Amino acid sequence: MTPEEMDERDVVEFTDDAGNTLLLEVMDYFFYNGEEFAALCDAKENPADDDPDDDPVYIMKINAFTDENGEEMEEFVPPDEELMDKLIQVVRTRFTEDSEDGEDEGEE
Repeated sequence: MTPEEMDERDVVEFTDDAGNTLLLEVMDYFFYNGEEFAALCDAKENPADDDPDDDPVYIMKINAFTDENGEEMEEFVPPDEELMDKLIQVVRTRFTEDSEDGEDEGEE
C-alpha cells in the first residue's frame, strides 16, 4: 500500500504488546454518551479480496488533545470491558442499518 493510498483511507498504525505493527482502517466514527469512538478493521492492500464479515472489528475511544507544538492529535484507547459490550451493540446496529439501507437502494 502506497503512502498516497493510506492518506485516502483513514489508516492508523498500532503496536501491540509484543511489538508487532498492526495497520487498522477506520470504518466509522460515532459518538456514545458524548464521547467519540471509532470502529476499525484490518487495513488490507486489497480490501475487496476478502469477505469483510470474516475480519475482526476493533472499537477504540478517541481522545483528542493538543501536543507541545500546538498540533491537534488523536489518541486511540481501548475502552473498558463493560463499556465495550455496549459499544459492540452500537456498532452492530449501525452496520446492520447501513447494510439494510444499501440493499434498499437497488430495489424498486
